[in-house]
Amino acid sequence: MQLTEFMTTKIEYIEPDATVYDVVEKMVDRRIRSLVVGSPKKNDGHGVITARDVVFKVLAKGIDPSRMRAEELASKPLFCIDQDAKLTDALEMMELHNIARVFVCHEGHIAGVVSMMDIMWAVLILRARGAHVSR
Repeated sequence: MQLTEFMTTKIEYIEPDATVYDVVEKMVDRRIRSLVVGSPKKNDGHGVITARDVVFKVLAKGIDPSRMRAEELASKPLFCIDQDAKLTDALEMMELHNIARVFVCHEGHIAGVVSMMDIMWAVLILRARGAHVSR
């Protein structure tokens, strides 16, 4: 199964100098679990912030989210995989790097993202088709 069959193509971005409070506001408002730090037009300095990052690295430590910039919290580098890769390739990358999402890239730009939930959804589709996931 190709990643393009089940990847999420709507990627949300936030500027590096935005505050973590801005990150929280955008995540809650859009009901999303991650944001790419950077601009879709630029191909440098991308990082990712997850809801887990905000909760455990900022809020649980009593850090004021309005005093921290998105760039400071972002995990770098983004882990990218070619859009022609298969489901098992994404699984291997996630396991190897202990990450919950892999960005799907094409010609140096982010084309989509595959999260653990997307992979579970893909497994259900494969089962319905009479197939299974194996390495």
